[in-house]
Amino acid sequence: MKLFASNLVVIFWALIFGEIIGYIANQLEVLPYNPWQIGITAAIVGVIATNGIYLVSKDSYTK
Repeated sequence: MKLFASNLVVIFWALIFGEIIGYIANQLEVLPYNPWQIGITAAIVGVIATNGIYLVSKDSYTK
C-alpha cells in the first residue's frame, strides 16, 4: 500500500509541475497548449523515473 500511495503522490506532483512547465514552454515557443497531453506525459515520465530510481537503488538501501 505504501508503494501505491507514493505513486499517487508522484502522479499528483508530476501533473502540477508538468502543467506549469508546459505553460511556460508554450508561451516561449508560441505552440498550441494541450493540457491533457502535457499532464499525461508528465505523469508517465514521473512514475517511470521514480520507480526506476527505486529499483536501481533498492539493493543499496537494504544493506
